[in-house]
Amino acid sequence: MNPKSRLLVAASLLLGLALPSTAWAGKPVHLFIFSGQSNMAAMNPETDFMPEARKLLPDAEVVCMKVADRGQPIRFWVSEWDQIVKKHSLTVPFDPKNKRKNFYPPILAQYKELLEKHPKPASVTFCWMQGERDAKENLSAGYADALRQLIANLRRDLQQPAMNVVIGRISDFVTDASWTALRAAQIAVANADPHGAWLDCDDLNDFDTNGVKTNSLHYTKEGYALLGRRYARQAKALIDGKKPAANGRPD
Repeated sequence: MNPKSRLLVAASLLLGLALPSTAWAGKPVHLFIFSGQSNMAAMNPETDFMPEARKLLPDAEVVCMKVADRGQPIRFWVSEWDQIVKKHSLTVPFDPKNKRKNFYPPILAQYKELLEKHPKPASVTFCWMQGERDAKENLSAGYADALRQLIANLRRDLQQPAMNVVIGRISDFVTDASWTALRAAQIAVANADPHGAWLDCDDLNDFDTNGVKTNSLHYTKEGYALLGRRYARQAKALIDGKKPAANGRPD
């Protein structure tokens, strides 16, 4: 602990004041935001991500939050979706059972709560795993615009203009035109962002069914663990100002 920190602790003890956890530890805080649909919902950051993140950042405090739900399209994160629909002349399927949700405010609310404990994080990284729903609904043409808008909105509203972004590319479960186009859009958005990286998930969904390899929509237990490690490794490269793995597999 440096002299300034020692004085702060000593003064606080004398005055009976409570200190933020980071002031006691004297460690930088790296904050991670996980969001997306089913494959993000199924990944457990505490068991799949945190061990690797703590190993890569031994002298820091790693904090994470998650907002995710199964089967959700990107339009439930992006308020500008209607403009994107018009721009690309998209036809959005009508689903009377799935009313318009909004997963964006919960991200802001959870982030605000974390800032009360960790007011000055050394870095913030947004980890995204979503897109299967949009590919299935043939909405890939507007996906890149929607994802760029989501990232821009977060950097603005979290007041983190240098926020890192790690995008999980949807797997090889389907190979039709819409699915392929969305996979390409995710890589393009990541590669064009100076604080961006992407993850290859094609080896995370390989199941063995009676000796036959099948690609599932969702990942194996080992696949989710590898997903978490890859998020940690790509994020660490971005935090250090280094180039992330270009092939999406920082193994």
